[in-house]
Amino acid sequence: MIAPQHRIYACFFFFAVTTGALMARLPDIQAHLDVTKAELGLTMIGMAIGSLISLTLGAPVIERLGFRTTAFFTTLTPAILFATIPWLPSAPAMFAVLFVVGLLSGALEINLNVEIDRLEAQTGRRFMNRAHGFWSVGFFITALFGAVIRQSGLSAALHMGLVALIVVLVGGYLIYGATNAPKPVRGDGDADHHRFAFPTLALLPLCLIGFAAFLVEGAGIDWSAIYMGEVFAVEPFVGGMGLTLFAFFMALMRLTADPIVTRYGPRNVAMVMLAFASLGALLVGIAPSPELALLGFALMGAGCSAVYPLAVSAAAQRTDRPAAVNVAALGQVSFVVFFLAPPLLGFVAEFIDIRASYLVCLPLLLAGLWASSFALGTHKVETPLHMPPEPIGPNG
Repeated sequence: MIAPQHRIYACFFFFAVTTGALMARLPDIQAHLDVTKAELGLTMIGMAIGSLISLTLGAPVIERLGFRTTAFFTTLTPAILFATIPWLPSAPAMFAVLFVVGLLSGALEINLNVEIDRLEAQTGRRFMNRAHGFWSVGFFITALFGAVIRQSGLSAALHMGLVALIVVLVGGYLIYGATNAPKPVRGDGDADHHRFAFPTLALLPLCLIGFAAFLVEGAGIDWSAIYMGEVFAVEPFVGGMGLTLFAFFMALMRLTADPIVTRYGPRNVAMVMLAFASLGALLVGIAPSPELALLGFALMGAGCSAVYPLAVSAAAQRTDRPAAVNVAALGQVSFVVFFLAPPLLGFVAEFIDIRASYLVCLPLLLAGLWASSFALGTHKVETPLHMPPEPIGPNG
């Protein structure tokens, strides 16, 4: 029997696999469409726009459809749409496809996080960090294998088609048997009465925590290889180790953080992690040797790993609005940072230097550390809000 949380892990994993496969083939798609890097970048904004619209307006629709139906659409459809991109005739057509995928990805963000929160409330156990860890693992694996597949000469169309086939068959099978976890009774009202999801003043501290986490993630993923080559002039293999260590420790901590959070509480864990991330950013900013810089990237990856999932859990547990609305509002701010931080840090690197692009993260990391001291609870996990759950399978 497949445990409910494992079906959620699969949704995160398959969406990451699909997205990672597209990222691995972007050079081929750029050549196929005959566009510049700037034009390709503008095309990719379609996904960001769709995500923000979905995060703003999607909560009531998701509440009506339920977890299982929404998971079908948001996990399987992007794989099919991505598979059409190598066949598209123009960049505007790709923009339109990515816009639709963005709508689905925003809905996926709300749907999976809210369902995890409900499952945690039902069972009295934590799954949030591990679920996000499967996104990290999926993206890392598909990016790694994507480079190998691209080197083998397999066409982008066949590559994306095979990924879509696997996701639809395996993902469809896993989602088909899913059930909807009961909604906790928290007095948070009906999502239909909150048609627009915008951050409230009370939610801003959690937004600040998510802001800090995604800023570090963007700095680590997008600029680490360029940093290592520009600052230390290392060979490409060593230059790529910054990203490798960042991604590895981020995935490792997400997969193992839930028992730690259960024991020590969200507030303590987030504060320690943001302290590690701050130390890592400082090390990268001032490192006199590549070894210390690589240690800094490892600390940044571990430090920002579980912070956003903890903020999501805290947003879902608020009682001022429905969980789906608060999760969507937090996702809005985080997605804006995720998409805008890399180019903004690039401007800092261009007009000051690349070390400065890591040092400017420090004030926001410290602000996130301050917000964590009061915005995240000290409790371990909510006690089950319904009758004690029945066993959920041998792996549950």
